[in-house]
Amino acid sequence: MKGIVFNLLEEAVSNDFGEATWDKLLDEADLSGAYTSLGNYPDSEVVALVDAASKALNLPTQDVLRWFGQRAIPSMVARYPVFFSSHTETRSFLLTLNNVIHPEVHKLYPGANTPMFDFGVGDDGGLIIGYSSSRKLCALAEGFMQGAAKHFQEQADITQSQCMLEGASKCVLHVRFH
Repeated sequence: MKGIVFNLLEEAVSNDFGEATWDKLLDEADLSGAYTSLGNYPDSEVVALVDAASKALNLPTQDVLRWFGQRAIPSMVARYPVFFSSHTETRSFLLTLNNVIHPEVHKLYPGANTPMFDFGVGDDGGLIIGYSSSRKLCALAEGFMQGAAKHFQEQADITQSQCMLEGASKCVLHVRFH
């Protein structure tokens, strides 16, 4: 996993709970915490940090991942404003993930392993988003969607009808914005 993910996690934890909490999570996960944005680190390290946070907060890991996704968006907006500035709503922003944002991520962070998304429209007009990734971090993707909705001053109602963690070939998220 790219170091930028760890940098965003450190910012989120430090901003919400203080730098000492980040240091405590590193200790609990038995990690050094020396992450450069361009570096490559084992996925197991972010899993260990999320597990440590899950235990410390007495929350399921999926809730910790959702929280992280939500809290990372303001930092992403500050770091990469060009990804957000041409959009006025969450739907149009999300629809650029595969064709605009992830190709740019690959330019900025060579070797990044980004998820793939597919999109459709439900009978209710909501967005149906398919998520595929070897990491199976659909809760993080959901958190990013919630954070993006907040950025665009919208609310996202998200339900999941399929999940890779339950054996599905991809996760399927149904998203309605208001």
